[in-house]
Amino acid sequence: MDRFYIITNSLKDKELVVTKKIKEYLLSHGKSCMVQEEKGLGKRQKYRFTDADLIPKETECIIVVGGDGTLIQAARDTVDKQIPLLGVNLGTLGYLAEIEKQNTDWALDNLMADQYHLEKRMMLRGKAYRGEKKLVEDIALNDIVIGRYGHVRMVNLKIYVNGEFLHTYNADGIIVSTATGSTGYSLSAGGPIVAPHSTMLLVTPVAPHTLNSRSIVLSSQDKIEIEVGEGRKLDEEKVEVAFDGDAFMRMVTGDKIIIEKADKDTKLLKISNTSFLQVLREKIGNS
Repeated sequence: MDRFYIITNSLKDKELVVTKKIKEYLLSHGKSCMVQEEKGLGKRQKYRFTDADLIPKETECIIVVGGDGTLIQAARDTVDKQIPLLGVNLGTLGYLAEIEKQNTDWALDNLMADQYHLEKRMMLRGKAYRGEKKLVEDIALNDIVIGRYGHVRMVNLKIYVNGEFLHTYNADGIIVSTATGSTGYSLSAGGPIVAPHSTMLLVTPVAPHTLNSRSIVLSSQDKIEIEVGEGRKLDEEKVEVAFDGDAFMRMVTGDKIIIEKADKDTKLLKISNTSFLQVLREKIGNS
């Protein structure tokens, strides 16, 4: 690899110490490298934090400096570019950002020598509707969450799979996650841990008002439809949908969201021989 682009979470990389070190190392080896800081301006733009239009066409690798959260947002912003990403972790032990800051030179040496392998991660696409009107369409690497909005009370959510009614949940919400997202919010809600390269849909209720509700694992070819039911005393129910904890959209009784596998994957570069099971073992040991 010869041409690199760096996306940095400047809140984690104070004064861009790690970013500058990476850039200088690449330049000193005759490689090209550009830097784009993550400034959190996405609320007013078509992107979340990274303007993918600024990434040169010839870029071979995007290095994301920050942590899993930064990498997730970078993946969503740059998915149409289909450029592989490598995460440099500046936070706690990460599942996605595998390179620690003290190992950046070793990682860069491997990249420049083409010593790596590519791992594809499935993404989700969600489309929310009010009647025939589309309210929002977005993608997620980890999960799409439909949760209560406003009053502290359960919400009524009807689940359909491929057009067939599955179940009605009275719960705080529903999480639809990828295998990558199985170690995130879904896990906190009692969902299973799934090998991240798997392609499947996980449906996990959040604090359901029943003793026998469990996560449901579906094929990546399945299409999930979640309809907002009526509230207590036939009141209008109000919920909020979030894509990877971002891009919030409010929905009400009668609205629905359709969730399925996205057309494009996130491409991650893997360099270390650290297995998912080893990371999981360390994570569990530190919890």
